Parts: sequence; structure tokens; C-alpha cells
Amino acid sequence: MSNKFVREEISFFKGARSRWNELKYVLGVFFQFMKGFRTLHFVGPCVTVFGSARFDENHTYYKQARSVSAKLAEQGYTIMTGGGPGIMEAANRGAKDVDGTSVGCNIVLPHEQKHNPYMDKFVNIEYFFVRKELLRKYSFAFVIMPGGFGTLDEFFETLTLIQTKKLSQFPIVVMGLDYHQGIIDHVNEMKVAGTISPEDQDLLLFTDDINEAVEHIKQYADRNRIINLQDQKPSWILGEKKAV
Repeated sequence: MSNKFVREEISFFKGARSRWNELKYVLGVFFQFMKGFRTLHFVGPCVTVFGSARFDENHTYYKQARSVSAKLAEQGYTIMTGGGPGIMEAANRGAKDVDGTSVGCNIVLPHEQKHNPYMDKFVNIEYFFVRKELLRKYSFAFVIMPGGFGTLDEFFETLTLIQTKKLSQFPIVVMGLDYHQGIIDHVNEMKVAGTISPEDQDLLLFTDDINEAVEHIKQYADRNRIINLQDQKPSWILGEKKAV
């Protein structure tokens, strides 16, 4: 991330600023969204895979993400990730293993997170919240792999949007049962305490069975007739091209 954007982010969270500075920030966000829209409009239908950037290709979770993504890509779904290394790389790589479509929405960070080489198309985004919206916008299903704070943020914000019906009842598959056992227990505890409704648990499938995960997503897609947006025609007036 350039020093300009670092300073802008820090300044924004310090409270009220001049109206001109607030306007500049909003315009910057607007252009980030437009950049994403122009790049990703024709890539769907996508399944987004969330997970840590810190697992290498020898790790069990890397291999699991690569395998489930390959299976999903074989069904004709585009695999979308945050575009970086680790689980994101594994998912994009899995799609390319079977000649599927692979795209990413990479975040630009001060320590310069590099995009992985297994994407047909990707876009670099400066703001986390813009990136999260783009990762959700083009996907009808989500696979949550083991990760850190960022993955949990993406997971629970997406789940909250579905729970509150701000987002359609899209399937969320959580893989890595040993890693996520604490979350499984806490979800059960929230149900017992009454802080979530019993049906809220139906929003999630916890499994390490790749075939079960793929079938769960496929059943939803078939039942709801998920539309292939790649059939849309680009507008020459807007200078659009097919994504991949």
C-alpha cells in the first residue's frame, strides 16, 4: 500500500475532518468500487474461498483447499479468493489444476502482500471493506478454511448478513473441523443461551468431507438456478471485455 493510502486510512479513523477531506475519501472509495466492478463483472457464478495466507503448499489445509476448489471448478463454478498466498493460492491453484476459472480480489498492504500466480484475472484493492464486498458480491456460496483474524472477520460478517437477510441464504461450508472445534462449540453455546435462533445453525455446514461440501453447494445452485453471468454480453461503449 502506498504511503498516501496508509496516511489516508490513519487520518480517517481519527474522527471528523474537513468536509473536503471526507469528500476525497468517499470519492476514493467510489473509484475502488468501480475498479472492482469493471474487472469482475463477468466472472460469475463464483464460490469464494476464505482462509489464511500463512499455510504453505505442504500443509494439510493447503491441500484440502486445493482439492475442494478443484472439485467445485469441475462443476463449472469460478473460484474466487482474496488473491494472496496460502489458502488463497491453494484455492486458485486447485481451479487451474482442472482448467477451471480462477479470479482474485487482492488487498494492498503496507508489507506488500503479493498476488498468487494462479489467477486468470485479479484486481488490487486498497480498502478491506471494499474488498470484502466484492468477494461477496460475485459469489453465491462460501468456503471457510482455517485462518486468522481476517478470515474470522470475513466469515462472521458474511454470516451476519445472511442471518439478517441482507444477503440471500447462500451456503457457507466450514472446513478444518479440528481447527474450528472452538467455533463449533461456541455456536452451540449461543444456541443454548438463545443469542441465536435454532435455525441459524442451518446456515452452516461443518465438514471435512470434500464430496459432501461440493454436493451441498451444488444442491443449492441447482435448486435456485444460479445464473451463469458469463453469458452476459460486454458493452463496447464501456470498453468492457469478457473477464476470462
